[in-house]
Amino acid sequence: MSGHAWRALAVSLIAVLLTTLVTASALMLGGFSPLLAFDSLVQGSLGSIDIFLGVTLVRAVPLILTGLAVTVAFKSGVWNIGAEGQFYAGAIAAVWVGLGVGDFPSFLSIPLVFLAAAAAGSFWAFLPALMRIRLGVGEVVTTILMNFVAIHLVSYVVRWPLQEARGIFPNTDLISDSVRLPSIVPGTGLHLGFVVAVIIAIGLAVFFSSTVLGFSLRSLGESQEVTRVSGRFHVSQLLFVTFLLSGCLAGLAGGIEISGRTFALYEGLSPGWGYTAIAVALLANLNFKAVLLTGIFFGALEGGAGAMQREAGIPAAWVSGIEALVLLSVLASDRLFRRLLKPK
Repeated sequence: MSGHAWRALAVSLIAVLLTTLVTASALMLGGFSPLLAFDSLVQGSLGSIDIFLGVTLVRAVPLILTGLAVTVAFKSGVWNIGAEGQFYAGAIAAVWVGLGVGDFPSFLSIPLVFLAAAAAGSFWAFLPALMRIRLGVGEVVTTILMNFVAIHLVSYVVRWPLQEARGIFPNTDLISDSVRLPSIVPGTGLHLGFVVAVIIAIGLAVFFSSTVLGFSLRSLGESQEVTRVSGRFHVSQLLFVTFLLSGCLAGLAGGIEISGRTFALYEGLSPGWGYTAIAVALLANLNFKAVLLTGIFFGALEGGAGAMQREAGIPAAWVSGIEALVLLSVLASDRLFRRLLKPK
């Protein structure tokens, strides 16, 4: 590995170690046993092959895809904090198509759901893209605001136009069987979406390292001025592509979550995956293949939260705190390495 790769690995490992130490200290201060907490967390996510496949990897799928969405954006110099809203936009589109396809054959209906979800995610990123390119409005604010719009749109959709047939509960009916993703390991719940996520991660790694457009996007993230001088692509074009590609991936995550796991839309479908995706991307040092590993790591945290609450009496909400600590630890470790390696 190159020196940069070794540094990235060191930053990630130190961040995980630092998070573990801080979490253990906080648990002790709260009167909990860190050993029991970590043991139950591990057993609840990695305790058996069925648990690993059916809990950890299933929860890793939306984290990997939204993590890839954030990685595309950050790597290209776009601060897309809107993966949460784009995820929900994709989920709404997936349910709408999934309820309407009827008896279409799966080889037609599943790609149709994927396309609808991806298009909806891109559409949700379109307004922030337009405001950044045409008006110079920073995308951090606009993408966050679009998250709230999407969350309230879900509340509207599941209470009125797409509410289940009895009109009692705030959720949609189940989507057609023809758009449900097949299981790749029978009896575990692990669906085809995991394979799709792996293929996309590898494809993005190749795209960014081996194509002219991918190189231009990376160059955009490093220096807009250099990209402007090179003249191969206009900066505004590259920004537009970045927004739409990032939104597309986050929207696809929402579509796959609907067609692979929940089969219906309801409030709180995402426990904050669009925000956790930022930690997934940064822990991977914006490396597409590494996002597969960090997505699984965070999937294990999500999967083991329930077991930690049952076995150790620790609220599952602690996992959100652990995820936030990972993000802070990555930033602190990276800053420390930059200062240590800075030429005198």
